[in-house]
Amino acid sequence: MALWDKLMGELVDIVEWLDDTNDTLAYRFERYQNEIKYGAKLVVREGQVAVFINEGKLADVFQPGTHELTTQNMPILATLRGWKFGFNSPFKAEVYFCSTRKFTDLKWGTPGPATMRDPEFGVVRVTSFGLYAIRVKDAGTFVKDLVGTDNRFTLAEVQENLRGKIGLRIKEVMPEIGIPVIDLEAKVTELGNRLKDRLAGDFLAMGLELVEVQVQDIGLPEEVEKAIDKRGAMAAIGNLQAYTQYETASAIRDAANNPGGAAGAGVGLGAGLAMGAQMVNAMTGGTGGIGLGGAPAAGAAMPPPIPGSVSFHVAVNGQQAGPFDANALAQQAASGQLTRASLVWKAGMAQWSKAGDVPELAMLFANMPPPVPPAG
Repeated sequence: MALWDKLMGELVDIVEWLDDTNDTLAYRFERYQNEIKYGAKLVVREGQVAVFINEGKLADVFQPGTHELTTQNMPILATLRGWKFGFNSPFKAEVYFCSTRKFTDLKWGTPGPATMRDPEFGVVRVTSFGLYAIRVKDAGTFVKDLVGTDNRFTLAEVQENLRGKIGLRIKEVMPEIGIPVIDLEAKVTELGNRLKDRLAGDFLAMGLELVEVQVQDIGLPEEVEKAIDKRGAMAAIGNLQAYTQYETASAIRDAANNPGGAAGAGVGLGAGLAMGAQMVNAMTGGTGGIGLGGAPAAGAAMPPPIPGSVSFHVAVNGQQAGPFDANALAQQAASGQLTRASLVWKAGMAQWSKAGDVPELAMLFANMPPPVPPAG
């Protein structure tokens, strides 16, 4: 260094740090050959502490305020002694300023899913992420263990390590907390507090304080999320019979809009009502149907006839039975009681006809094979 720079360093007697960054945890005050003059003024601002290292050892930690450096731990009259050695005084001191303000909005996340045993879904793999905040708590420990001789120590140098500690610890805490995965989202505050308590010692060992841990989201496997959504949908449906009636009415409306005309409407009516009956059986687990007498079988939950729906009489063993609406006929066709060859009649028909020849009933037999032809 030039002689002028050396002389300028000898004249400086104010030791301070004005932080113009938002990520510096510690800063080493630069002085020529680390010489601090006897009687110099040390200015430590709020949100800072100053750590003195004398001849390679921790000498003192100064709290906010203005301090006159006259203790025996400082290199006394270093300048005068330095003349003897050609400005190379053997009495050296380093000053490290540490920021004690909170550093917030630091991100963390699980490095991989945590495996949990859930009473409803069995073994589930869960992820999570959030934010945390830190500050320097023990500046002496922080400088000795982390800063070393670094002239500017930033968050980037320690953040990856801290993020990893949180991500690993939460994989222990989530299974231990004993909360079902479906309720974890409602317990994120409790989860964050548990995590903070578990990690406090690890952070303090580095001279840091873990001020806060926020658990912002819990990630569940896709199949678990679908199962939760399905449960919510079933709860929203509530009355399954009313839901089936709504679906059946929607099928009738769609069939009525079919450009196939009256025949299409009749076919759509039969198909829609058959679909509704199948949905009821599938959703209630029932096996009951409607007999030829028109009365619902035991255990069957069937909607009442739709006003204005088409009804048919059926010839059974040479006797007239009915009338039956399309829903009842769909049940009979499904059970084999009503076949293509069964004779049916409704108001407006000139005579009895085979059910397979009536357009309104034809769709009831669409998935049934025709009669086996006689052996030739």
